Amino acid sequence: MYRLFSLQTLVVNEEYNHRDTENTEIAQRSSRARGDVVLKRHPAMTLPRRAVPFLGHVRQKLPSNHITDPRIETYQRLVQSGLLERINKGDKIAITAGSRGIRASVDILTGIVEAVRHSGGDPFIIPAMGSHGGATADGQVEILKRFGITEDTVRTPIRATMNTQALGTAATGAVAHLDEIAAQADGIIVLARIKTHPENASGVASGLLKMATVGLGKQRGAQEAHTNGLWESVKAVPKLTLAHAKILAGVAVVENGFQQPVHIEVVPPDYDQFEQTDRRLLDLAKPHVAKIPFSTIDLLVVDQLGKNISGTGMDLNVIGDWRLKGGAREPDYKRIVVLSLTPESLGNGLGIGLADFTTRRFLNDYDPHVTYVNLLTATEPGVINTREGPPPLALASDRDAIEVALFSSLAPEQPRVCRIRNTASLDELWLSAPLLKEAEQNSKLIVDGPLSPMEFDNAGNLF
Repeated sequence: MYRLFSLQTLVVNEEYNHRDTENTEIAQRSSRARGDVVLKRHPAMTLPRRAVPFLGHVRQKLPSNHITDPRIETYQRLVQSGLLERINKGDKIAITAGSRGIRASVDILTGIVEAVRHSGGDPFIIPAMGSHGGATADGQVEILKRFGITEDTVRTPIRATMNTQALGTAATGAVAHLDEIAAQADGIIVLARIKTHPENASGVASGLLKMATVGLGKQRGAQEAHTNGLWESVKAVPKLTLAHAKILAGVAVVENGFQQPVHIEVVPPDYDQFEQTDRRLLDLAKPHVAKIPFSTIDLLVVDQLGKNISGTGMDLNVIGDWRLKGGAREPDYKRIVVLSLTPESLGNGLGIGLADFTTRRFLNDYDPHVTYVNLLTATEPGVINTREGPPPLALASDRDAIEVALFSSLAPEQPRVCRIRNTASLDELWLSAPLLKEAEQNSKLIVDGPLSPMEFDNAGNLF
């Protein structure tokens, strides 16, 4: 019986070539004792690399208006809507909580909980996130915890299951599924953020209809939707869900580029209302969607990849969908290096295959099985999504990964290098000299820091 290689065998450690034969033999004996496959290593040159250029700090001018108290705003809008008047005293009301990382989710959920209690209901939270968390109930509760959503913070119980009830077959052929606990509740309130999706930036994208299809559908519903064509299913499945489930209202949220809520709207439980709200609020959200303001970059350094950031770990609307689908290289970011995986992803590194380089830190947090569950659930006709899951070239430290990636880009003497936190947080950029010069001519950018070296620690890492 063969064993899989440890992910650590994928990490190139530049110190290897300086180990003596005795230490190598000890390591190999230890590996054999564990039953690992042992690779016979031969001396090799150190990897080609280029020194990292100095970077300057830049801020993007993004709309900053936002709702200062989302808890009160949500509570008032729900109570004033009259939609909760259908609640009878003691009714069990399920409230969805997703995995996309609404920054103010604790406040918004608390506002919903308080509005339900004001109306006489008995609220509880259910994870609504398709196949995330390894498609296990415990995993999905853990993801909520990492967002700060616990029974203590939202002051109500959290109940989770992966079991569903089938509601019928939609026009696309997808079977509509509904979380079993939600199906047994006396009412459901669907919370969703309206935003462009990596695979869809217009019409119906991430929003109420997708939450009703994939979130409430759990793994089974998510797989049915993807297998039968995601976006057509997102428009078809909720017709069954809204017809058969006891949905009381939708709560739609739009965020600005700082991930603060700028609009919260309560939506009646009607298919046309859900669809029209998704379309209308997507247009409202678009002015708040930030992008990297350069069409050509030699090396993009991404501090974080994660499922709380984007469905593809890094938003294809930012890095270019050609990395998944092929076609014109627009924007043309020649090399991408990803430094870490967000804790909220719970090991799901989907999207790392879109990068060119990564680090030991990423692989330490990467769970192949959890990633593959999500990847296979999201399999769609005509889409080669398997390339999103496997890691790219992995180096021992941030410095190693960045310097080797910069060499690989074959950049000119003055390389165009950009560093970002993640593709959802683009209010700040760190730019090399050629990009910084262009930024000084861009009225939407503020250069507020001189060129300075990247600060690596003794291990060669930035954080």
